[in-house]
Amino acid sequence: MITVTGARKNYGSFAALDDVTLDIPSGSLTALLGPSGSGKSTLLRAIAGLESLDDGTVSIAGKDVTDVSPQKRDIGFVFQHYAAFKHLTVRKNVAFGLEIRKRPKREIDKKVNELLEIVGLDGFQHRYPSQLSGGQRQRMALARALAVDPQVLLLDEPFGALDAKVRADLRTWLRRLHDEVHVTTVLVTHDQEEALDVADRIAVLNHGRIEQVGPPADLYDRPVNDFVMSFLGSVAKLNGQLVRPHDIRLGRTADLALAAESGTAESLGVTRSTVERVVHLGFEVRVELRNEATGERFSAQVTRGDSAALGLREGETVFARATRAPDLPERAVVANPADASGAAGSNAGDPKDGTGGRHAASSATPDTATDATTTDTTTTTDTTPGVSATRG
Repeated sequence: MITVTGARKNYGSFAALDDVTLDIPSGSLTALLGPSGSGKSTLLRAIAGLESLDDGTVSIAGKDVTDVSPQKRDIGFVFQHYAAFKHLTVRKNVAFGLEIRKRPKREIDKKVNELLEIVGLDGFQHRYPSQLSGGQRQRMALARALAVDPQVLLLDEPFGALDAKVRADLRTWLRRLHDEVHVTTVLVTHDQEEALDVADRIAVLNHGRIEQVGPPADLYDRPVNDFVMSFLGSVAKLNGQLVRPHDIRLGRTADLALAAESGTAESLGVTRSTVERVVHLGFEVRVELRNEATGERFSAQVTRGDSAALGLREGETVFARATRAPDLPERAVVANPADASGAAGSNAGDPKDGTGGRHAASSATPDTATDATTTDTTTTTDTTPGVSATRG
């Protein structure tokens, strides 16, 4: 287990970490998620020993390592920009940490062969980094970090420099790799989809503090405040309330928007809205709408089948209702819907919107790339025209 207790770090008047306490369970894959400047990098560097704290402690496996050098913390580090030894082959790069530890040649050969097979590079061992794709270079960096059997693996936005398709493939690969090697892993990212995809637990950071920590489904379905909800997934603002776009039901009439719910259109917040844009995103369709009463703009997500059933066209009128909304604090609700921002439906909220309800925990990651081994060594769909975006 990694335990950070009461961590503080200031850069002049800027508090990068503000009394951060966080437990990372052994064998878990924990994502530190937050916007730029939230403290992710600073916390990761503090765990690695690359950043000294002004106050607080860091423990790994029950041992206080606050004042222990990075080389003696038994960690592996993988950065965004590979940090490969360009003059060494893939095999030599992976073996580097073992060789400077003067491990027996037979042990090195066996370990390197195993790791190259695990990361899918066993046919590339005699190539140089320049002969690999970006995804292959990052897999090589992970193999090199794992070669010395670290207690902890720290990943600083390892897929940030790769294109979207490669990132998605590597996320799936990383999850499988973690399930195979079970090393305690901390992943720093600002990508919500990445955190939801690979992590057992997510710690959401903002302004040097942790807003909420827990399993991805808990944070997504039960956010403690509007910042967490806005940052972890898409949000829309309907009648002054934050909701998920896929939890908005659309209907050609108010009655169809109600569906089987008991209550009236007024009591359940059915909103007459104008379709401003219909965006086809593969299986899903994003419907951009404007509340005719308030002018508030928001988005709903529906399936292609639901969109076709509704026959959605720009300029037409539909009725919208939130089928589900988290129980957020009062400040998450706009008192006057007419004052609501026109930016509803964006993927990330303004950090200034979520400053309360914080938990006493936080995290961070390194800002500069060094070698990966330096820390080791050196809805159901309704067939009627009233359909729900909820996908169960």
